[in-house]
Amino acid sequence: MLANHDAGGLPGPCGALLVDWDIVFPPALVATDLDGTLIRSDGTVSPRTRAALRRVERSGATVVFVTGRPSRVMAGVVAQTSASGLAICANGALVFDLDTGVPVSHRFLEQATALRLARAIRAAVPDAVFAVESGVRFGREPAFETMWPDPEELVAAFPELLVALPATKLLVRRRGQPFTEVYDAIVELAGTDAVVTTSSVGLVEIAGPGVSKAVALAELAAERGMTACDVIAFGDMPNDLPMFAWAGYSVAVANAHPDVLAAADEVTASNDEDGVAIILERLFPAAG
Repeated sequence: MLANHDAGGLPGPCGALLVDWDIVFPPALVATDLDGTLIRSDGTVSPRTRAALRRVERSGATVVFVTGRPSRVMAGVVAQTSASGLAICANGALVFDLDTGVPVSHRFLEQATALRLARAIRAAVPDAVFAVESGVRFGREPAFETMWPDPEELVAAFPELLVALPATKLLVRRRGQPFTEVYDAIVELAGTDAVVTTSSVGLVEIAGPGVSKAVALAELAAERGMTACDVIAFGDMPNDLPMFAWAGYSVAVANAHPDVLAAADEVTASNDEDGVAIILERLFPAAG
């Protein structure tokens, strides 16, 4: 069981007392974001972090990756970490079995909603360009620059993309420009029809209504007989905020977005300094 920070060591929402501003009991489930959190800036997972993940699993606890990444690019992470079990991908829209490569659950953004939003966003932000994540498939407009090139990607105009690829997630870029001054306008355009979030200043991600890392993580935990009080969450960007609000204890890496730093129960070292591993080593001491 975990204890959230409360002034004076009073019982937190999970009902356990803090001892010296620390966690009372090790968590049963470790939920961690990947890019910018567990993964270093060069795209690798450090030996120290790999060892810390193995330590968690040897203790009997569960590690779950909770990421904005699509399932189609999880193979490299699995190869680096030897991870198994389930991962929450696409900001909670897809739960993916890392062992079989098969989706366990999949929530789509309705085609009519995606078309309406794309047209409204382009009217408000004329330089917006779009892409569609669809599980293991990916499609983009010609001007959209992707982080993970796909040799089988579909390159086409936006309406054609949506006909060919049901949208797990709609992606929006501004030809290299940030969304800072227009992000709130996009959230307003989406209303209750979709969930808007971001994992970098140059990318807006839109999923179906009710989709979030928190919702998918809560469902996965409940299936294992766990509650929020059994979960510690690590993250760095605004798409991690719902997960931070739900989990019994939340930890931001030092390089996190200011809103994430403010929301966290604790701040650890950066992703390049093995911040996640530092906390896991403290929670799961090596066997004597």
